[in-house]
Amino acid sequence: MREFKRTDRVADQLQKELAVLIQREVKDPRLGMVTVSGVTVSRDLGYSDVYVTLLGEQEPERIKENLQVLKRAAGFLRSQIAKRIKLRHVPELRFHFDESVVRGQQLSSLIDEAVTTDRARNQSEEGDDAAEQSEETR
Repeated sequence: MREFKRTDRVADQLQKELAVLIQREVKDPRLGMVTVSGVTVSRDLGYSDVYVTLLGEQEPERIKENLQVLKRAAGFLRSQIAKRIKLRHVPELRFHFDESVVRGQQLSSLIDEAVTTDRARNQSEEGDDAAEQSEETR
């Protein structure tokens, strides 16, 4: 068995090319700082799901607007990819917002909050223990 499937290699190449193309070639002013976080390609190479994140954008309206811009640019992006990658058929591009980054940030802040609360609780308990010990020694 081969280590890398063809679909994985194609997805990898698509991710690299799309990252550059979106940044340099899509000239829509509504488009924010887009990062291509992942690409999956169907077995028959008929379509690819492109997962993007938007730097600093978490408003649903802005996310929706950015996805619309990318969907409108999909044909152009496909034609540019066809010039850069030797494929008999360039997969149809379907754009999705990658919520894993936002979810990761939320989880990280919850963990930080829990750690801070836990530290504060431990410090107050240590203070209580020290006060009890000083009363016992009197």
